[in-house]
Amino acid sequence: MASVNRFIQFNNETLDTKMLHQMEMLAGALADAPYLKVTTRKLMEVRPSESAISISVFWKHRPKHIERNGYKSDVYLLGAGYWRHFNLKAWRHFSRTKSKLPELKEQLLLCAEEFRLTEKVAGERPGTAGAFAVRENVYMEYHKGQFQQNRQKGFLADAFLNAAYLRLRGEEVNVSDALEPIFYTWTHLFDSRSTADSIRVVEQLMMRLEYQLEADMIHAYYTFGDSADKVPPFHYHEGIEAEQAENEEEIETIEEWFQSWHRETEISEAPAMEFELERGDSQFAEGGREEQGDGEVQQTARGDSKGDHLEENEEEDRQMDKAPKKASGKFGSANDQVVYSESRIQIKPDNQPLIDSWRKKQAPFVRALLKELKKRMNQRQESVRQNLNAGRLSKNLMPLIIDERPKPFYRKTAPSKELDAVFCLLIDGSASMIDKLDETKQAVLMFHDVLRGLNVPHEIVLFYEDAFEASDASQPNYFEWLHKLEDGSRDHAQAIFSMEAHEDNRDGFAIRWMSNRIKRRNEKHRFLLVFSDGEPSAYNYAENGIVDTANAVAEAKKQGIEVLHLFLSSEPISDEQAAFYRMMYGNKSVSADSLEHFVEQTLRLLKRTLHLVIQSR
Repeated sequence: MASVNRFIQFNNETLDTKMLHQMEMLAGALADAPYLKVTTRKLMEVRPSESAISISVFWKHRPKHIERNGYKSDVYLLGAGYWRHFNLKAWRHFSRTKSKLPELKEQLLLCAEEFRLTEKVAGERPGTAGAFAVRENVYMEYHKGQFQQNRQKGFLADAFLNAAYLRLRGEEVNVSDALEPIFYTWTHLFDSRSTADSIRVVEQLMMRLEYQLEADMIHAYYTFGDSADKVPPFHYHEGIEAEQAENEEEIETIEEWFQSWHRETEISEAPAMEFELERGDSQFAEGGREEQGDGEVQQTARGDSKGDHLEENEEEDRQMDKAPKKASGKFGSANDQVVYSESRIQIKPDNQPLIDSWRKKQAPFVRALLKELKKRMNQRQESVRQNLNAGRLSKNLMPLIIDERPKPFYRKTAPSKELDAVFCLLIDGSASMIDKLDETKQAVLMFHDVLRGLNVPHEIVLFYEDAFEASDASQPNYFEWLHKLEDGSRDHAQAIFSMEAHEDNRDGFAIRWMSNRIKRRNEKHRFLLVFSDGEPSAYNYAENGIVDTANAVAEAKKQGIEVLHLFLSSEPISDEQAAFYRMMYGNKSVSADSLEHFVEQTLRLLKRTLHLVIQSR
């Protein structure tokens, strides 16, 4: 797991995941595309192959109101402007025409389209005008500075683009006397109503600019993103004539382009299709569904009426759960290529003496906590509230006669003997945990003993990614159960002792995986605790891993799951680290300043959580 304290200070930046999530929701609403993702890049782009649009980091390190309005203006342009009002057919034809100055030609058109689409979006949605005003003020100052620098350095193509931007906003600047007459053609953009109109203006400019300028642009102020020729192939069911592909309508808008990529992704990841292609198994080949029960029995399982797993069941768990499964879009787009396996952890040789010593050291704390919690539970169960306006009718009806405003009712809380809660603990199994394993094991053991003592269902899972086998096509992840929800109050101290550090950690994926298990539970209170010692770190999971984790936490909360985070550190936590984890986990992130305090912090976190459960009874 990578550390938040990076060696290069200027690279020690973190994403504002809350802001990025808000921009994603805004973009999805504007484009009416819930699948649309928002990422950050140097320049704003459209990326249909990733089902994403990119907003520009140009707005970073500015006052908050400018940064926010700048990002919003990018989203307005991409999600409401380019999305439906930019003509891909005209753009493809324009991109294929040869030019001596291809960079200047492309960037002039994107500059012209930004001006046209800004006016169009602001006209259709007056509420966007404020963000666009902030955008223009900042970019005008930026292009003024760039214009002076480019002209002094002799980068005339770059200076012409800067001047072209400023001329559209009423700022008179002169690149050279020879280029001044060309700007008259540029003013025709005020009458532009479509991408084709903008292309005609730019092509008229280029016929003269190619003779006036010798060198193309050095800098990039605009970029489009994916190549417009990069359109996914269409899939046809067996039996459809091949010539139908030739008659397929050409994609003309970015909206259609994104939708075609999204459909392609859904088709390629459809579980049924995947099963048919990989296994070659069809239930309709002979006899259909009626003969489905005629096949041989593939596996059997044994149960026990007491509800606890037997050793044979655990062995079956180890054998059955190791079959790898594909994430296939079910756990967030950042984890589409994940292949994961679930199994019981392999038990190490018996180390009962060390476990006994840990339990002996923790026993006073565990006993005190259990005694306090059970006392509170009994108080809640026995407490009676008298003199109420509603509730059960008291046997003492004298107040009805003697009181002017009688309150003859009472209410006695009678909760169930067991706490209506479920706890699931995710433990980061990355390599950086290797020097903290003993403290982590002790904290998890105490967590396990307290919940066993209260007969509260809980699950403990170690998660990690195999960094050596990870690639663009496959990222193997592993979940190792130390204790399962179905195990009841069985003692799994040996499994806890068997934890080991591995390679990487994909936190957002693990949180979604565990959330899918918890959400099926009927308990009123559902808690997911994450023990980690740093930020998410896995294959192709750097910046997008932070966003993915924050989104996974937000999704879990919507499902009624409370996500708590405990950060384990061998040194005092910095303000920057604290802010980083608040960004991902909100105010539910707690830190242990040292390894010695980690068990103590675990106890405090568990105590506070259980108190909340008891109070709500």
